[in-house]
Amino acid sequence: MKRNSHHGAPEERLLDSADEPTGSAHLPAAAETDDIQITAERAGFDTRAGARGGRRTPRPIRRRLDKLVMNRIGHRAYRRLMGCDTLVLTTVGHRSGAERTTPVGGFPGGNGSWLIVAAAGGTATNPAWYYNIAARPDKVRIGIEGRQVAVTAVQLHGAERAQAWQQITTAAPQFAWFQHRTDRELPVIRLTPRSRPTSPRS
Repeated sequence: MKRNSHHGAPEERLLDSADEPTGSAHLPAAAETDDIQITAERAGFDTRAGARGGRRTPRPIRRRLDKLVMNRIGHRAYRRLMGCDTLVLTTVGHRSGAERTTPVGGFPGGNGSWLIVAAAGGTATNPAWYYNIAARPDKVRIGIEGRQVAVTAVQLHGAERAQAWQQITTAAPQFAWFQHRTDRELPVIRLTPRSRPTSPRS
């Protein structure tokens, strides 16, 4: 059987929103996912998985690539190469209640907001961090260029999503390829600041 030349490629992982938070154990079980879906849909999130999609990159590779992305944050040339900024996304685990941090690709959304995509490289399932956001959309932070910003997460739908998707795929065409790999509509999420950004303590 011919192997997919893109499987596990750094470009796929680095250009995609990370498919699992560093330190998380595994994706939710089916019954638990149903509970999350009920809660999330009340907040406007659609957490349904698809029936087909690309293969998930092995966890050890994902963790190494996460570290690579984190080490390169702040490099303007790197961000230009990737077509998007790198945000450090902090969510609260929907089961553990512990904070989870992972790098994701971010796009300016206007009025100080950011757009992120729960792409997971085009796999059939949503990334684990997406379930955390869906369960607690008001317990999210992003870090960018040394600043920490508390944000509220909202999933976009309809014309609003279509407009944002056009912006995202124009800046970073690989997201269109991720969408092509799966029948799951990749969630587009707007992160709107709740307060002024803060700088890290010296």
